[in-house]
Parts: sequence; structure tokens; C-alpha cells
Amino acid sequence: MNKSEFVAAMSRHGAMSKADAEKVLEVFRHTLEMELPETDRIALPGIGVFAVVEKAARKGRNPATGLEIDIPAKKAIKFKPAKELADKINH
Repeated sequence: MNKSEFVAAMSRHGAMSKADAEKVLEVFRHTLEMELPETDRIALPGIGVFAVVEKAARKGRNPATGLEIDIPAKKAIKFKPAKELADKINH
């Protein structure tokens, strides 16, 4: 499912226009972008938890040349679905 299909589904399920559904999705994305760096964790009951995790620096290999390279440490976003959501998918 791509973004436009997801917006159309939100529109159907939420009884709102596609424009309103797209606005809701954009506000949700923007809120995640602004709040995750500040809080490191956002829990949405029934949906799941977005968390910022630290990835340690490590050694890697350039697949084209085989040379070893240093991969710097970085932060990444991890999502863990809520049990109810996971259960609906795995029923």
C-alpha cells in the first residue's frame, strides 16, 4: 500500500475527505519528527511504540571492492507494534 492508497483508506474509515486524511497523516508525520528527538519514545496504545535507538559504530565491507570501512554510530527509529495490532495481523 502506498501513501495515496493509505490516505484513501483513512478517508473511508474515518468518514473524512481525502484532503483531511492527508492533512492528518502529515500532522502525524510532523509530530513524530519534532517530538521523537526530544522524548526518544512515543507510545500509542493499541498501535505501538516509536523509539529512538543508538546504533554503535562498526566495521563494514564495501561490496564492490571488498575493502573494510568504518560505519559511524548513528541514531535510528525502531517501531514495536502493540500486542493487539500484532494479534490482528497474525490471527
